[in-house]
This record gives sequence, C-alpha cells and structure tokens, in this order.
Amino acid sequence: MGAMARYRIVPERSRVWIDARSSLHPIRSSTDGLEGYIDLDAGAGAVSLPVSRLSSGNPLEDREMRNRVDAKRFPTIDGTVTRIEPIDGAGRYRVAGDLVFRGVSRPCEDEVRIETADDGSVRIEGRSTFDVRDFGMQPPRILMLRVHPEVTVRVEIVARPV
Repeated sequence: MGAMARYRIVPERSRVWIDARSSLHPIRSSTDGLEGYIDLDAGAGAVSLPVSRLSSGNPLEDREMRNRVDAKRFPTIDGTVTRIEPIDGAGRYRVAGDLVFRGVSRPCEDEVRIETADDGSVRIEGRSTFDVRDFGMQPPRILMLRVHPEVTVRVEIVARPV
C-alpha cells in the first residue's frame, strides 16, 4: 500500500446509501458527509455519519426514520474498524469492527474493495446488510407502509493520505 498508511476520509467525495424495502416501494436514502480515518497498516479506523444528513427525498419517511432512530439522542452512526485483512491480491479485503447505531454496538464483518488512485488517495467500496432489530429499533410503519427490518448499506469512500 506504500509508505502512507493513514488516510483521512474526504466527506464531500464519500457517499453512503441505505436501502430499505417496504410493502409499497423501496426506500433509498443517501448522503455524503461521512467523516473519519482509516489506517491500512494498523488495520484500524473510525467512521461517523450524521443521521440528519440522510435523505430519501420523502420528508414524511425521513421524519419517521429520524424519530425511530431517535436522532436527537443519537445524532451519528459510528463505526470502528478493528481488522483489515487482504483476501486476495486483487484489492479485496475483509474488514471487521463494531457498528454503533442508536447507542447499541454490534460486531460486523464484510468484504470491501480498496484501490489506490494516481493521486495517492484510496477508494474503498463495500456493502453490508443489517437487521435494524439487532440495534433495538422497530421498523417504521408509515400510514399503510410497512418497512422491512433488513437494510443494505453501501459505501463509496475516498480518503487521502494524512
């Protein structure tokens, strides 16, 4: 990975998508503004996402989601990376850590792709599926709309050497 092991996430160039399904239609929220750092040599890192920035484009769904998440008490979704291991030589890595959502911490592990760009920055892409009930959250019901508890979170992170 080169001499520079520690990278700071560039919030305006990094995106998070959260996809949920409901009885009527898919609900897709997305945002930029992810903050944090990643240290590839140490296999460590920390990320933080302000809940208030997540938007599906539907104010009713967004308000209900913020109420369920209890965004006033828990304004961010936070992740701590505790392990980064190469799977193969082709830029695939296994990342493990803990996710804190609504004050509840759960271990998680998944695969990401890490590529180094010409300017020295790294691009990290990955996706993971979570059940919100594992974090003590009841899936929202909005009028006749029932939201399923599994959500898929996808990230595209750009980070620059510190």
